[in-house]
Amino acid sequence: MDLYNVITPGDYVTADTSRKIHREVGDTKTASRVKLSIHLKVTCRDFEKDSSTLRIHGRNLDPNGFVAVGSFHTLTLEHNKPFELRKKIWKEDAVEALHEGENNEACPDAELAVTLFQQDHAEIYLIGKGVTSMVSKIEASSMRNGGKKSSSSSANAKNVFFREVFTAFIKNVDLNKVKNAVIASEDSKKDEFRKFMISEAKRMKMRGVEENKGRIVVASSGCNGDLKELLGEGTVMNLMKDSKVGLQIRALKEVWDMVSSDSDRACYGPKSVENAKEMGAIETLLISDELYRSREVEIRKKYGCLVKAVRDSGGNALVYSSMHVMAEQLQQLTGIAAILRFPLPDLDDEN
Repeated sequence: MDLYNVITPGDYVTADTSRKIHREVGDTKTASRVKLSIHLKVTCRDFEKDSSTLRIHGRNLDPNGFVAVGSFHTLTLEHNKPFELRKKIWKEDAVEALHEGENNEACPDAELAVTLFQQDHAEIYLIGKGVTSMVSKIEASSMRNGGKKSSSSSANAKNVFFREVFTAFIKNVDLNKVKNAVIASEDSKKDEFRKFMISEAKRMKMRGVEENKGRIVVASSGCNGDLKELLGEGTVMNLMKDSKVGLQIRALKEVWDMVSSDSDRACYGPKSVENAKEMGAIETLLISDELYRSREVEIRKKYGCLVKAVRDSGGNALVYSSMHVMAEQLQQLTGIAAILRFPLPDLDDEN
């Protein structure tokens, strides 16, 4: 579940945590950790992409003997760690995010796993509905010893690196849950690593890899080695064509292509999108969760009404999480854009 879109400032979160306590017994000082329950009123939250954890900051409301009432504390919410969330009012967008989370529980944890080889390291990503997480980064330090190396030592260094990447992949990716896996590089490493992976899995009798090797494909990452560029590559787009994240990536790519070619079938910016909505012209709305789930009540209400109007008119509304791999590109278009049902050549954004 995308908790970042559910928990907002002003909510109340209760969770178990631990705190380091220092004690003095005579001349001896000792330190130990005690478990306690913290009840916070949320002031802000931060998502750590590398560890896929959500950090909740707020004021402690209940006395517990270790954290003073009114003092600030931080709770870290992790996968499978229980907590209690209370809101004064459950808004429609929060309920919608909860329903999305429930639907995700019956589906694989991620739509796509990507192993992306760069010049001197490899990155492993999990891409799901609204969230892109780098779950591992493996440095190829064993391949950068300097000096002239024989072909045999270079091959050994590459095998060591591949084994480290394979170990990280197995640790973070369950092919029985993830729909597809892509191995990408600008050179031959993608093909070499796929061959190594399948051979190693066979040697170690890892049925999860052997039985799903047909869903492990290779793709060119291009000269920039950029994840966003890779996701627009034909092979990868085809793998995600029926998924929500694939629909979001395709829609944003379509908007960018239309804008760059001066098409009258796309628009962006609050004023232009609002005008297009008034004309019943929006086929697909693209909006960032920073607008749709804004902390400002009036802004949240405004864009909530916009999303509802588009959907009521038979259009599609795509809400992009700030943790989505394409979020930055949508922000470059002010955080809101639309694909139109018919051309509107005189639609200009006055903002």
